[in-house]
Amino acid sequence: MTPFGTTADGRAVDQIALASGDLTVNLLTLGAIVQDVRLAGVAHSLTLGSDRLADYESTMRYHGALIGPVVNRLAGAQAVIAGKTHHFEANQGNDIMLHSGAAGTQFKIWQIADHGPTHATLTLDLTAGEGGFPGNRHVTARFTVSPPATLSLDLTVTTDAPTIVNFANHSYWNLDGTDCWNGHSLRIAADHALPTDDDFVATGEIAAVADTPLDFREARTIRVGAPLLDNNWCLSDAPQPLRDVLWLRGQSGVMLTLATTCPGVQVYDGRAAIRPGKTHHEGLAIEAQDWPNAPAHPTFPSITLNPGDTYARQTVWRFSR
Repeated sequence: MTPFGTTADGRAVDQIALASGDLTVNLLTLGAIVQDVRLAGVAHSLTLGSDRLADYESTMRYHGALIGPVVNRLAGAQAVIAGKTHHFEANQGNDIMLHSGAAGTQFKIWQIADHGPTHATLTLDLTAGEGGFPGNRHVTARFTVSPPATLSLDLTVTTDAPTIVNFANHSYWNLDGTDCWNGHSLRIAADHALPTDDDFVATGEIAAVADTPLDFREARTIRVGAPLLDNNWCLSDAPQPLRDVLWLRGQSGVMLTLATTCPGVQVYDGRAAIRPGKTHHEGLAIEAQDWPNAPAHPTFPSITLNPGDTYARQTVWRFSR
């Protein structure tokens, strides 16, 4: 563990280095950010990060972060929880909550509960009422690196009152180290995806991907704008045992295989996610998650968490050349 810097409001941020086999991963206590991912024999980081803390406090506020308590968008910036309507910060337009607004866990300093050469456990306590979310919640995120080149994230959340929970790691990936992800190959093991409205909010429709641009059941090369990507693919209608769900391959031959217990995965083309000195579409955000905007749609898997229950999700990234 080494000091990484101090935020504009005076909070100290540490960097944690993990390594095993052919993989080295750097984490930050700010936002539980995955800052750097290095595969032996590859000259560049596979994820889009920065060595400057100020970047993460400005245009890179979502890069690599563990976003919660509710990732993605909520229509109307509200949700009915245990029969009561709760209102949240509308930080996209006038009536949409994106990534939990200012109460998002991506802006918080996580505590280091335990760490060693190959693992780190970060924890966070969220206070009832912050950002409009009910329940005092305890969040635990355990990152582990294992051979030959695997990064695992095990996440749990408990609460003392009914609340809503939907976490996702928001790392951007470019396996070639290029200025744009053009030419990567993508495969997603999903028969359905969620259409969105003009504000990228899930409409409630669960649409078959067959014969549409969102059909990635067979691996195919992707290009900017063909199609636009900012959708959730429906992997299942409830959390499942860990299974491989997405495969991304760069033109260099570097490959990422994503496994998760989550019922959904969001892929975003990075059209508005710009690192300082870089440009649009540098990386693809791949977010294992529960389905977005679920409180508005009873047919979606519920994201309600009740006292006595534990929200538990696992995501695993495996890299190869």
